[in-house]
Formats: sequence, C-alpha cells, structure tokens
Amino acid sequence: MASRKGTQWLAVLKTLVAYRLIDPGSEWRLHRQWYADSAMGDLLDEDLSIAQPDTLYRCLDKLVAHKRALFSFLTQRWQTLFGARYEVLLYDLTSTYFECDVPQTGKRRHGYSRDHRPDCVQVVIALVVTPEGFPLAYEVMAGNTADNTTLQDFVERIEAQYGQAQRIWVMDRGIPTEAVLETLRSRSVPVSYLVGTPKGRLSALEKAFLALPWEQARESVQVKLVERDGELYILARSHGRVDKERAMRQRRLKRLVKRLKELQAQRLERDELLLKLGAAKKEAGRAYALIEIDLPPQEQAAQTQSFQFRLRRAKLRQVRRREGHYLLRSNLAKESSNNNLNTYDWAFWFRGNSR
Repeated sequence: MASRKGTQWLAVLKTLVAYRLIDPGSEWRLHRQWYADSAMGDLLDEDLSIAQPDTLYRCLDKLVAHKRALFSFLTQRWQTLFGARYEVLLYDLTSTYFECDVPQTGKRRHGYSRDHRPDCVQVVIALVVTPEGFPLAYEVMAGNTADNTTLQDFVERIEAQYGQAQRIWVMDRGIPTEAVLETLRSRSVPVSYLVGTPKGRLSALEKAFLALPWEQARESVQVKLVERDGELYILARSHGRVDKERAMRQRRLKRLVKRLKELQAQRLERDELLLKLGAAKKEAGRAYALIEIDLPPQEQAAQTQSFQFRLRRAKLRQVRRREGHYLLRSNLAKESSNNNLNTYDWAFWFRGNSR
C-alpha cells in the first residue's frame, strides 16, 4: 500500500531484504551503488526514488513497531526450515559511536567506549542469539547504560515473548552482578546460566581443581568441574589459547623491558619519570604486573638511573600455569554436566568471539 506521497513501502522493504541477503552493506551504499547495479528496479517496476537514504531509514523506523511480531514469526520459520533450537541463548552487548555534538535528547550519550572513543557519544546495543546465530531479540539503549543493569530485563522480555522454558543463558563476566545471579537462582522457575568468571577467583579453587582429572569437552578443550555454594565452577583449558596468550604476554613484556631500559638511560625529573612509567604501564597492560620497580626516594636528586626493575618470577610462573585457562560458573547441576558439555563448548566460542 502506498503512502500519501506515493511511496511504496512494501517495495522499499523488499529492496532492503534482498540487499541484506544478497550483498549486505550500508543503506548509503544501497542508494549510491547497489540499487542501480542490480535488477531490483526492473523486478519491482520502481525507480531510484524507493532507494533514497531517507526513505530507506524511514522504512526501518516503521518496522520497529512490529519488532516483537516479526521475531515471533522468524523463530517459528527458523525452527521449521533449519530445526533451530532455543535452549541455549548467547547474550552480549556492543556499542557504536557518533562523531557529532552531544544531543540534548535521545539515546546518544557518553559512556564506556569499547571503540576507545570516549570523546564521542554512543548507543549500547544488546543482542540475544542462538549458538547458530539466529537472533531472538535486540534493544538499542542509551550510551551510558551499564552492562550489568540489562540482563534481568532481557530474561523477562524473552520469557514474556517465548514463554518460560529450561533455557541456558551464556554471557560474559561483566554482564551479571552477584545480586542478579542470586535473583536468577532464587526464582520460582530458576534461570540457568553459564557465565565467565574472573581468574582471580581461581586462587580459592585451585587446590580443588588440582585434585581432579581433565575431561575432554572437544578436540582442543578440556574441563574440570567443581561444586561450590550451589554453583558449578568449570575450569577450561584450550591448547590453542595457551599459545596465543603466551605469545601476547611475551611480546608485551619484551616491549615493556625495552622501554624501562630506555628510561633508565635518560635523565628525568621524578614527576616526569612517573608520567612516563604510567604511560608504559598503560601500554603493557597485564604484563606490567610481572615487573617489580624500585623508584628513587622522593627527596633524592633527579637521577633516573637510580630506579631499578626486576622480573617477578613467582608471578610469572603463576601466569604461565593459567595461560589458556578460563574459569566459568553455572547453576547447572553437576550430575547433568556431562549432557551439557556442548553448552560449555558454545561458551568458549562466545568468549572468543565477544568484544
């Protein structure tokens, strides 16, 4: 049906869908190149007017009102055509920034920038997908939205649209808070989850893990399982990640040592030295914790050569033991864990492909 101005919105929608399936790109590229080079105009008996940027964006805006119904229809089609299953859901957030003045209204706000552009406003995008990549829901939120405030709302939204079921939510460690996880566990119908856990917690569980044998989860991944306080902790070891993380650590540590030697050769005021050490720390990242630095006393004359540094060998041995290891936690029962090793496998995929 055409609008009052004669715009054939169904033809615009067909153009957008065909473009996404055949040669996906930006709406600007569709307008400037793809529509003219394709046969869409002939197939739809429409001229370039339906591929104007404003028209394309307005069509997308009109689809937002039908988002829930569209996802419900698509999930049924994916299940019919591809046998898609929805027992395991991957949840993650990303952001996109805008190089513009700060608007007075809308969702564009300053926040934590994954793109390392804190000077730009941004929006946060949350997405729920299946392990095969079929999306179930998304939401565009204000750019200053904290990751750990979004999970509970999305769980309730999925249940409201698709009903309650024994789903397993897989997510990165920065998304849920301890309070949210406790809420998920204590619900009348508990929500199962598998979430990344900081390696620092491994210290408290290291002895328990050492006493257990490794179980093969897939060809290059082994796991150990330990129960604590009603949760199941999964220590995963990926042989491919060992080599990758070790190479990254060695590269950063080598650059850091080189930089520290350069600073030792310079004559700097104490404050200037501290600034340069701070810059070296930022560039080195976690490798900086492997170096112990003795700074000259504050009252000492400016002699940069007097600061010394040494390798923290005990810390290095600990880091080497943990390279390629990931600690996950879940409220799945241990007796059912053997049936859920594929779930853990998807968790490793998720951690490797997120952020």
